[in-house]
Amino acid sequence: MLRFGIISTAKIGRDNVVPAIQDAENCVVTAIASRDLARAREMADRFSVPHAFGSYEEMLASDVIDAVYIPLPTSQHIEWSIKAADAGKHVLCEKPLALKAGDIDEVIAARDRNRVVVTEAYMITYSPVWQKARALIDEGAIGKLRHVQGAFTYFNRDAANMRNIPKLGGGGLPDIGVYPVMGTRFSTGKEPLRIQAVTERDPEFGTDIYSSVKADFGDFELSFYISTQMANRQVMVFHGTDGYIEVKSPFNANRFGPEEIELTDRSHNESRIFRFQDSRQYKREVEAFARAVEDGKEELVTLENSKLNQKVIDAIYRASEKDGWEAV
Repeated sequence: MLRFGIISTAKIGRDNVVPAIQDAENCVVTAIASRDLARAREMADRFSVPHAFGSYEEMLASDVIDAVYIPLPTSQHIEWSIKAADAGKHVLCEKPLALKAGDIDEVIAARDRNRVVVTEAYMITYSPVWQKARALIDEGAIGKLRHVQGAFTYFNRDAANMRNIPKLGGGGLPDIGVYPVMGTRFSTGKEPLRIQAVTERDPEFGTDIYSSVKADFGDFELSFYISTQMANRQVMVFHGTDGYIEVKSPFNANRFGPEEIELTDRSHNESRIFRFQDSRQYKREVEAFARAVEDGKEELVTLENSKLNQKVIDAIYRASEKDGWEAV
């Protein structure tokens, strides 16, 4: 059993990842760390976790954990991923790992010098929904892929929420823009060459709250929009010469709709629905991580892959400042 320590008591950890680890077959949470020992103890008691620490450093120095899950604010991901790796701990870091692609080089160096597993927590890549979408595209179920269309939106104007605080790494592109990009890259195995984009910022917060993006992948295009101040919506559609695939609840499985894919033929006479009951993508993610630590053979999101994804986000920001195309 891989023993996890959780760095911080953040909501995504409490609501999604810690329950997934506790329910997994090959890992368990043995420690919670917080800057406030009382909060760490409260969360540890909630999940029957034996150890609570009043500092991240104290937990990293302990021998009661083998790995850490990091759901800190985005601006702290690089720092604590490196510190955890240097402490000899394997690292599962919440996305986005970085705010600049070049910053990931430091994490790669820490991974290599300490010979630990470090990966960014893109739960969709472990989901049977997305693995089926990739398989259908690969086997030619929609013919030649010509266009990918996506949207990911929610409404949040809470000034205290880290997503609306620039110094903590807030903004729509770091929070949700990474998903249409990773989903497309994961499903197709292709990389974008150039970007066009429009981005709007909140006049009060200063964070990006809306982006409309066009990405040229050479053989096909990706167009998507994201927003942190629009009505909730999620969709991804892969449109080819012989049909199209619609991923119905692509990112937050079961919260925005059913966990299913609809494959429709060219003439729109026939549709096939592939349904996945309770895919539990966070559980699959942590189990895959534990297997990778054990045998080194499991397919994870590599740091090199993370850097390529972040290069696209960096290019979107640059493209938003100009007319025309921006190279990735």
